[in-house]
Amino acid sequence: MRRHFLEQMTDLKRSLIEMGGIIEYAIDTAVKALIKQDAEAAKTAIQFDEVIDQKEREIESACMRLLIQQQPVASDLRRITAVLKIITDMERIGDQSADISEITLLLADASYINELKHIRLMAEAAIGMVHKAVDAYVQEDTKLAHEVILSDDIVDSYFVEIREELCELIQKNVEDVHQAFDLIMIAKYLERIGDHAANIAEWVVYSITGSHPQEA
Repeated sequence: MRRHFLEQMTDLKRSLIEMGGIIEYAIDTAVKALIKQDAEAAKTAIQFDEVIDQKEREIESACMRLLIQQQPVASDLRRITAVLKIITDMERIGDQSADISEITLLLADASYINELKHIRLMAEAAIGMVHKAVDAYVQEDTKLAHEVILSDDIVDSYFVEIREELCELIQKNVEDVHQAFDLIMIAKYLERIGDHAANIAEWVVYSITGSHPQEA
């Protein structure tokens, strides 16, 4: 019985790693489509949202089967709970990647009002957080997870910088207001991706230690 349970937990972990790879690719595709104003790539990124949703449903069902069919001990319950929380944040990252691409489609034929340097840097930081959060789960590495949590401040600071930069552009030319608003929304989605990556890292810590960083 215990051996079968551990095999199922291994399969669950493998599925979560696969979902992590999909969301990383979705974000990367969305950001590249934005920078290059590539409408076709943006459409591809949007299609990933349904793939991610389906993966979430599969993992959620596997977790429910484990809870119903097996007799998990306290530490097992903690790990299963963490997986359920992690896939929720992953699914939301998929949503935000699709949201970025929806805006990219609106901007595909427009000239950008700035070079998107800070948005690109913010996106790199957010993607890095997601990658490290998944690695922390795979490696069961609390130190790496805490690094991800701290990195959220970097992403937040980029958001503030981008918002101020775009507000200055609006003051100089009010006609830029619509695109500036769209770019601020993209930065907000990236900020949320950073938040979700930090959440994933917090649940990684919980799954290993039994203590959630927010409760420390």
